[in-house]
Amino acid sequence: MSKTLQYLVIHCTATREGREVKSSEIRHWHTDPVSKGGRGWKQVGYTDMVHLDGGVERMVENNEDMTVDSWEITNGAAGYNTVSRHVVYVGGLAIDGQTPKDTRTAAQKAALRAYVLDFHRRFPRVRIIGHNEVAAKACPSFDVQKWLTEIGINQ
Repeated sequence: MSKTLQYLVIHCTATREGREVKSSEIRHWHTDPVSKGGRGWKQVGYTDMVHLDGGVERMVENNEDMTVDSWEITNGAAGYNTVSRHVVYVGGLAIDGQTPKDTRTAAQKAALRAYVLDFHRRFPRVRIIGHNEVAAKACPSFDVQKWLTEIGINQ
């Protein structure tokens, strides 16, 4: 059953600054059984991933419309997944691997800016939020609403 797209949720991978992450790692973390170190989810948590070099990788296909079909659902934010798309940038923790930190590289900042501006142009009624706005988490380790204002999006 399809639902109307209501949110774009921005995430971080919660990995150390400067450490690249492959989509295969994300798939392992999210979809492997708990007994094998995963979370046992049916699907990964993110539609797209922004790598350290600014490359954007599609992790879950979607039909780029205003509905979230069952095959497009990702597990990024409990209670919001059926009405959301999720984008993640690699990073989000200081070098100690514990302290939340905005670790976006210049390339990631440019890529995420372009991604979000394009998304907002196509879906102006969809609310753009950080994961921390709907869950008790530091993710994505920066203030999404402040950043949106800085890039010219006023919701």
